[in-house]
Amino acid sequence: MDDQVISRRLLLKRAAALGLLASTQRFLSACTATSLLPTTQTGLHASTLSGEVIDLLIGETAFMVDGRAGIAATINGTIPGPLIRLQEGQDVTIRVTNQLMEESSIHWHGILLPSHMDGVPGVSFRGIQPGETYSYRFPIKQSGTYWYHSHSGGQELRGMYAPIILDPIEPDPFQYEREYVVMLSEWSFESSEVMMDHLKKSSGYYNFQKRDAREFVADAARLGLWSTLRDYVMWDEMRMDPTDFADVTGSIFTFLMNGLPPAGNWTGLFRLGERVRLRFINAASMTFYDIRIPGLTMTVVQADGQNVQPVAVEEFRVGPAESYDVIVQPTEDRGYTIFAETLDRSGYVRGTLAPRTGMEGKIPERRVRPLRTMEDMGMKDHRGSHSAHAVEKVVTQPSHDHDSNHNMDHDESSHEMIRQDNHGSSHSPIPGIIPIRHAFDHHGTGNQTVAEYSQSRMHDPGRGFEHSTRRVLVYADLKSLTSDHDQRAPEREIELHLTGHMQRYMWSFDGKKYSDTPEPIRAQYGERLRLTFVNDTMMEHPLHLHGMWMYLENGSGAHLPRKHTVVVKPAERLSVVVTADASGPWAFHCHLLLHMEAGMFRVVEVSTNE
Repeated sequence: MDDQVISRRLLLKRAAALGLLASTQRFLSACTATSLLPTTQTGLHASTLSGEVIDLLIGETAFMVDGRAGIAATINGTIPGPLIRLQEGQDVTIRVTNQLMEESSIHWHGILLPSHMDGVPGVSFRGIQPGETYSYRFPIKQSGTYWYHSHSGGQELRGMYAPIILDPIEPDPFQYEREYVVMLSEWSFESSEVMMDHLKKSSGYYNFQKRDAREFVADAARLGLWSTLRDYVMWDEMRMDPTDFADVTGSIFTFLMNGLPPAGNWTGLFRLGERVRLRFINAASMTFYDIRIPGLTMTVVQADGQNVQPVAVEEFRVGPAESYDVIVQPTEDRGYTIFAETLDRSGYVRGTLAPRTGMEGKIPERRVRPLRTMEDMGMKDHRGSHSAHAVEKVVTQPSHDHDSNHNMDHDESSHEMIRQDNHGSSHSPIPGIIPIRHAFDHHGTGNQTVAEYSQSRMHDPGRGFEHSTRRVLVYADLKSLTSDHDQRAPEREIELHLTGHMQRYMWSFDGKKYSDTPEPIRAQYGERLRLTFVNDTMMEHPLHLHGMWMYLENGSGAHLPRKHTVVVKPAERLSVVVTADASGPWAFHCHLLLHMEAGMFRVVEVSTNE
């Protein structure tokens, strides 16, 4: 079909949709928030697709939220897209037709499949062009809760995401009578390109929770004037902000639960005494959520679709791209609030579990926004000296004689930091690590800081939970229900530093963004590999590896939990073990959309002997 004909048709379609929205906006604004959204409630989904052949249509759909009109990129016309429900052991063909005016794609997040079916343009295939239909074909080799989304530009942020449930051949090892998918996301009327432009100009563009004069006075009264002044000056000299928890905030995001904003009050029904399985999926592009259901204990039974030994908690944090399945058992004749508060406390979304429609649970009291500490900066004595020299400002730039370090032994590839004394002198035994003041003169990608020390933080629930009296899930709690069949020790270790510079809004691995690192991380098919992530930034990063499981080394012995996405906290050193059992090129990246777009992306190439 002629591309110009496609473009004209799509332009007319978009114009007609916008015209319709403009003409009906006054009427729709008077309706309830639930009816404003062209979406079905996910849970026991009104739009569930299954079978051997499934058809999906990528297009544009008129979308309204909070009385404002916009155009969303959707799958089969809804946000979220249709629930796909498949059976472990079956083969499936999913035909995806792209009716957008731009290239698109579908990535099957957490699904084990051939590389060329993974859906990452430029890595595993060329993308789905406008007007084209692409057929994905793969066997279902696993079970659990997963999701699918666009891997092209900012389409994921514009609405292109949906859940997948893969039912097991054998019954689940836990009992429940009812289930719902709870898909968390966000919506903005700003495009990802506009967001990136704003952040490039000012890294704190969306942060309206910065410390002000009143907070300074309160801190001085509580901690003393000199200590407070020293702390404020230190953060200023580092050109950092202790309130920096989210690049994009509730200032422009509307937070969604199954496509509905807080006023929409997505509701799942239950009968008293029933065990209800909630399949939480964080499909947000830039938002971490802290989830609790006041009055109910949640028993975590799956992480990233994989069965874990049950853990009873009252709250858990879920990073973008992660999923957790929990069992709850309501016993009171009332509404229970499913409350998902953002990590930076700039907003929330809520839903309700209720015995009858129309009920609402009480919205819990909001928590104050947290502050970064010197521990987040990797300072050894974060309770002691606040000297600005305690944080070492360096940039990492690999030297010309080794473009990649993945073939080195661990000791050779480890990045050591520059030690900088009070006289400003610095030295390093590793070539290519230079003081930040020189790197910026040459416009290097670099890294704003390197932690003085890094440590495991898997027993730490994360910043924002310091004063919580609730039991909060931590990575150290996760233990696989069954032992892994591959108990080999890793043959090789690769250390990757998570690096970035907020003032320039650059994100990278080992100080180099993806466009500057054409060489992939190489592994041999069947190799047992340890990946060690060292977070040299002051932000949390959800790292996602396509095509293979990451076994989180959290001290669980033979029961290491399998995850497709791991969150690495500031100043944390976290290791995973990977069995390279899937040949081909695979994407590996931070699942914060703008971090990935800014360069925090690599390719892992698994080669065979053939």
